[in-house]
Amino acid sequence: MNENKKVDFEEALEKAGFGLYSYMLTITTGLITIAFVCVAYGTTIIIPASTCELETSVTQRGFLAAGPIIGLIIGGSLWGYMTDVFGRRFMLIISLLSAAGVNSLASISLNWIMLLCLQFLAAVLASGQYFQSLTMLSECVPARKRNMVVLLASCWALLGQGIMAVLAIPIIPLTFSIPLPTLGIYWNSWRTLLMVYSVPSIVSAVWLGFMQESPKFMYSKGRVDEALQILQKIHKINHLGSPEEFGIQAIARETPAKNTDQNTSKQHFLPLFKPPLLKSMLIITALFLFQQIGSFLIWFPTITNKIVEIVETGEGSDLTLCGVINASLHTPPDPNAVPCSINVTSMLIVFGLGVGHSIFNLFVSIVINRVGRRNMVIIIASVCGLCGIAVNLVHNVFASGIFFLIFLFGIVVMGLYTAIAVSLFPTHLRALAVSLSISGGRIGTFATVQILNQLLESNCEAGFYGFASIFASSAILAAFLADDRKAPEKNQSRDLTETSKL
Repeated sequence: MNENKKVDFEEALEKAGFGLYSYMLTITTGLITIAFVCVAYGTTIIIPASTCELETSVTQRGFLAAGPIIGLIIGGSLWGYMTDVFGRRFMLIISLLSAAGVNSLASISLNWIMLLCLQFLAAVLASGQYFQSLTMLSECVPARKRNMVVLLASCWALLGQGIMAVLAIPIIPLTFSIPLPTLGIYWNSWRTLLMVYSVPSIVSAVWLGFMQESPKFMYSKGRVDEALQILQKIHKINHLGSPEEFGIQAIARETPAKNTDQNTSKQHFLPLFKPPLLKSMLIITALFLFQQIGSFLIWFPTITNKIVEIVETGEGSDLTLCGVINASLHTPPDPNAVPCSINVTSMLIVFGLGVGHSIFNLFVSIVINRVGRRNMVIIIASVCGLCGIAVNLVHNVFASGIFFLIFLFGIVVMGLYTAIAVSLFPTHLRALAVSLSISGGRIGTFATVQILNQLLESNCEAGFYGFASIFASSAILAAFLADDRKAPEKNQSRDLTETSKL
């Protein structure tokens, strides 16, 4: 190779290779997604555990569950903009440390309103971590590996709720109660668990300090020499112990580059809502909006707790899942049970679901290049959506429960949606585009959490029929996306970059 020859960025990234650094960054991204889940969705475990001390009603518990979602909606676009302007790595470290601090502070909440406010703020601060980390990861690996690493990192996110359950199993049953006279509260198990949920964020921030900034981000900002230096470092670690040299001395500048250094909000937002990106923006946002399985996962620990408690009595085996939930509402509490405790069996089920999600997502990552992202979305949405409807049709709690679990497996489309979005939008708009799309889904989740909270108490069947049907219909919407097997990501991304700057 002529060392003075300039190559395009994707060729240089391909030369940097896929090796040790790539695996380290993939693991880091996975840890960041776990940190995000622990902060943003920790209330799924905290709500039932804190009910007695905070004396929360059904409506108040609904607010506690929805508060972090509002924070995710409000903060998502802001973090997307700042990430596109100031960098992936820098903003991630700030987000992780600040979210951990506020989440820890929530452990000394005096009442449910204070807990709501602090969890809301923690969610705002953490709201960008998922798409920030996945965007950074996708920009640091060759195009041929992007589908795989994004989906592998998503495995960790899907395992997040299971990890929360594992952390809760030894902590929540503890009965210690240490008085804090100055605050007028008692330090107990659920407060301790909140502190523990902040640890992954701190570990992630420290680990991220050893990683490099996204070379694609530096390149898109016109800092070509710095991008080249980062690629050289990545190559060195990826080929540790190998005599192979990077061999690239210069990267061709992106043309036209006049918009890459302009950071006004208008120039970041408007291209996403004009052709040719408008169609992609609308479809991806709608797909996130139609996927409301996350709302069921938020209430999953509560649902499993109710089901396990009544099934352990030997009753309800001939009922549907909703039939068991309805029966649990009219079953008098066990006088020997610890009030507001969470059944260990239900926590193990939550963990098992997380493991199952991760294994399934790993399978998807293996076959994705052959099947295609769009086609995989169509298959998963169709099958899981129909299983959600079947939950109400089988009068056996175990069979109905299996259909419910298969329905919940539909959450893996989140990783597919993110991978699709990353490939559809140019670098200088990518983080913002993904964050806006995800925010659209979170707006729907905010409403769905409230609706589902009430339906589980009044009309459980309607909740499954309605939301499962909506999710199944997203298969039709996904069909309007191009088959990614027929359009190499490298050329597609480059074409979009050029078109969006006209």
